Amino acid sequence: MSNDTQTWPDLAVGLYDRLTGRGAEITYELADLNVDVPSRVGADATYTKWTVNGTIRIRTRDGK
Repeated sequence: MSNDTQTWPDLAVGLYDRLTGRGAEITYELADLNVDVPSRVGADATYTKWTVNGTIRIRTRDGK
C-alpha cells in the first residue's frame, strides 16, 4: 500500500496527525465557503446552503 497523499482530505488528516500532541494550532481562513447541507441521507434529501466567512481554529496540546 502506498503512503503517498492522494487527496486534500488525506493531506489534512496527515498534517493533523503529525501535529497532535505538540501544542500545534491549525487555522483555516474561510471566505465565501458555500456548503450544501443535506436534510437526510438519500436521493430524496433537500439541501440548505450555508455560507461560512471567518476563521476556524483547531488546537491540540499534549495532556502530559
